[in-house]
Amino acid sequence: MKKILVSACLLGYECRYDAKSKTCPKVLALAEDKDTVLIPVCPEQLGGLPTPRVPSERQRTKDGETRSITRPGAVLAKDGKDVTANYRKGAEIATEIARLNDIDMAVLKAGSPSCGKDIIYDGSFTGAKAKGDGVTTEMLKQAGFKVLSDEEL
Repeated sequence: MKKILVSACLLGYECRYDAKSKTCPKVLALAEDKDTVLIPVCPEQLGGLPTPRVPSERQRTKDGETRSITRPGAVLAKDGKDVTANYRKGAEIATEIARLNDIDMAVLKAGSPSCGKDIIYDGSFTGAKAKGDGVTTEMLKQAGFKVLSDEEL
């Protein structure tokens, strides 16, 4: 049995910051395989953030360096509130769920400050992107899990 940790929004759960989903047909197709179990998570909700919530971005520069010298990799809401602790807590819980379920891989939402892989929004709230991983993706990779974005499926 293959076990895949999945961003809940990709399965149609309305858990994103805007209380919408980003249903992904390729992820839904994985659910059709009788030998595959999908384990949905929303790290932002696991970290205690409400839905809907103020949009947040991880502070990065175009080359992937962090913007904040005092808070490397900080996640700030558009209103200026530092929500890094919520993102870290959600990432820790998602990583523990991955460990407890002995997942084979994770498929997470591209671009997200939590789930993005390789390229995320840069923290300027202008739509600009930069090299880097979301907090959950970073933690899952550090724990040795294979992570793909929905765009890589």
